Amino acid sequence: EEKSQEMSTNLKYLSLGILVFQTTSLVLTMRYSRTLKEEGPRYLSSTAVVIAELLKILACVLLVYKDSKCNLRTLNRVLHDEILNKPMETLKLAIPSGIYTLQNNLLYVALSNLDAATYQVTYQLKILTTALFSVSMLSKKLGVYQWLSLVILMTGVAFVQWPSDSQATAAKEHSAGSQFVGLIAVLIACFSSGFAGVYFEKILKETKQSVWIRNIQLGFFGSIFGLMGVYIYDGEQLSKNGFFQGYNKLTWIVVVLQALGGLVIAAVIKYADNILKGFATSLSIILSTLISYFWLQDFVPTSVFFFGAVLVIAATFLYGYDPKPAGNPIKA
Repeated sequence: EEKSQEMSTNLKYLSLGILVFQTTSLVLTMRYSRTLKEEGPRYLSSTAVVIAELLKILACVLLVYKDSKCNLRTLNRVLHDEILNKPMETLKLAIPSGIYTLQNNLLYVALSNLDAATYQVTYQLKILTTALFSVSMLSKKLGVYQWLSLVILMTGVAFVQWPSDSQATAAKEHSAGSQFVGLIAVLIACFSSGFAGVYFEKILKETKQSVWIRNIQLGFFGSIFGLMGVYIYDGEQLSKNGFFQGYNKLTWIVVVLQALGGLVIAAVIKYADNILKGFATSLSIILSTLISYFWLQDFVPTSVFFFGAVLVIAATFLYGYDPKPAGNPIKA
């Protein structure tokens, strides 16, 4: 009994640890890979999204295979029964999947127009949108502490967005227009992320299907939507230089990290909870800021930024704070 308890705690922290690593390294490598001055064509971000989806499907099929005691016949049956024979269940996932695709493309737009730290912290608004959708769709109840933390979060994000003097001079190259575009992209991504995440959670909680099967279904639609994206955005480039133009080691790292992200988040929804996901997000904000500062040098943290970041982190912890009733609870 105690062993399984310990096991699930370990899984919780393991999945969160991986999430911290994944978020931080994805933001940094994505940023680095998009801003690298290179000979020849830059890789097409729309193709990277598709490859990430395909890798995610592959990984999930392997996980289901492992769950089926490594028996191919069982695997075949499970996939057939769960995916082909339940078309309505599978189609339900077209919605979050379409939204995730939109979002992945938006995030590339955002990162090309904002620096890693600003992007990372603004994107935390998704805690707010997730909370709003959870309350309306999953009829969750949020305590005073949680709402308070959301207000603090908004404030912190606003501070982080505050342009500093050094940024104001640098922003002339990064025109106001492009910063605005980056911000709008992040905001839309926050809403779509909140909705899709809660919708996915709703589906996971309402059916008995495994997270991996769900992820295969998501990935299936994801790659279809993604391919449509490739042809809409990059049709010309594609016919000129092919699907894998401009791919290098770094691009593959970005792609693998993105695929891993999809899996990790599914695992976190399954084994962990909001509190811990919040911890993970906060840690990765701090990490990507500091690394961005030391390694990419595209960002100089100001005191305002630090104040904002501290608020965001405080809010993240507060959101997960569950006041334990004292020895003798006062009757309300």
